[in-house]
Amino acid sequence: MSRGDKFESMTARRVRARGAGRRRDEALMTSDLEFLLRGARDVVSREEFQKKLAGKKSLRVKFGVDPTAPDLHLGHTVPLNALRRFQDAGHTAVLIIGDFTAAIGDPSGRSETRPALPPEAVEKNAQTYLSQVFGVLDEKKTEVRRNSEWLTPIFRDSFNPAADPRRTLLSLLMGNTVQQLIEREDFSKRLKDGSPLSLFELLYPIMQGYDSVAVESDVELGGTDQLFNLLMGRKLQQDFKHPPQVVVTLPLLEGTDGVRKMSKTYGNFIALNDAPDEMFGKIMSVPDDLMWKYFQLLTSEDTAPLKSGHPMEAKKRLAGLLTEKYHGAGRAAEARARFEKVFSRREDPDQVPEHRVSRSPLRMSDLLVEAGLAPSKNEARRLLGQGAVSIAGETVSDDRELAVHSPVLVKVGKRQFRKILPA
Repeated sequence: MSRGDKFESMTARRVRARGAGRRRDEALMTSDLEFLLRGARDVVSREEFQKKLAGKKSLRVKFGVDPTAPDLHLGHTVPLNALRRFQDAGHTAVLIIGDFTAAIGDPSGRSETRPALPPEAVEKNAQTYLSQVFGVLDEKKTEVRRNSEWLTPIFRDSFNPAADPRRTLLSLLMGNTVQQLIEREDFSKRLKDGSPLSLFELLYPIMQGYDSVAVESDVELGGTDQLFNLLMGRKLQQDFKHPPQVVVTLPLLEGTDGVRKMSKTYGNFIALNDAPDEMFGKIMSVPDDLMWKYFQLLTSEDTAPLKSGHPMEAKKRLAGLLTEKYHGAGRAAEARARFEKVFSRREDPDQVPEHRVSRSPLRMSDLLVEAGLAPSKNEARRLLGQGAVSIAGETVSDDRELAVHSPVLVKVGKRQFRKILPA
């Protein structure tokens, strides 16, 4: 072989190697993309996201929460799980605690104005949020910021001639129109219905959007109901001559009823601080067709092998994974064993939480709320009407008065038990 032939052969091998390398890089990029976007609904835009992934080693990925209530449930963790995937891939998680915006309350999906929260309530909720959030996120790899850090000066310095004129409330308002804001479906619906819409609520998307400017986010995560607010972040970043963030939305998670979004209001929630037995049992009550959505949004499990088996075993796997995540492997295994003892073998549980009534007699709805078996009297009456409540094995379907003279076992649904003790 001549030197020229050898050179051509080497060149061809290098070209083929470079081509194979590009294909490997493209395959890795695709797998990275699918891993990071697991369960995502909207991506604005996928092409921009691919460019950001190719151009930067570590992206700044933002997720914001307003601490308007003390506890989190599994529905809240859907974007947190997505944020954890970004952390695991080497990106920076930026968690925004909306201590300023929480005082107003996010109007997304609301048919009425939220009541204002005092600062001390917001701070107390924020501390509870953080203690629960780090059950999902890696605390050491999370940058925690509070939006009062930049929003307080914006409001305070709006009429200060020495302040940066670009970073005042007036400058933010001048760049946005009322027409843009009332394009929001929930805003336009409230206006059409004649429901009150406060000026502060109109400002909310602008304030949340400015968070993206302040932390220079590359990507922002949120629920599908947050799309308008997240896109406002893109717009404001462009107004401030920053590269616009990629917006990734994730589906809202239905609760244990399989119909409405998970919410304490509806009593269909699974709280992160639920006891292991209660968490395991609630997850087992989720409709079979919905559990695959739970797998996708709340775990990293490959569901293909599970779908070929029995749905009950798949659901026990789901309940075990999630209970282990928040309570540890040992307590999850114990919860599964107790569940199988009670529900698979139809035996009464060995350990039942006790509740001593405050008075006797009392109405069934009061008893259920007092014992933690229903979140409200309305929900308690609904459970009674459905025949979901039994006392000592007998169904109770009306809101009767109950005199408690000796210990009695109350059961709600298939999984909740209380030993009721006299006052």
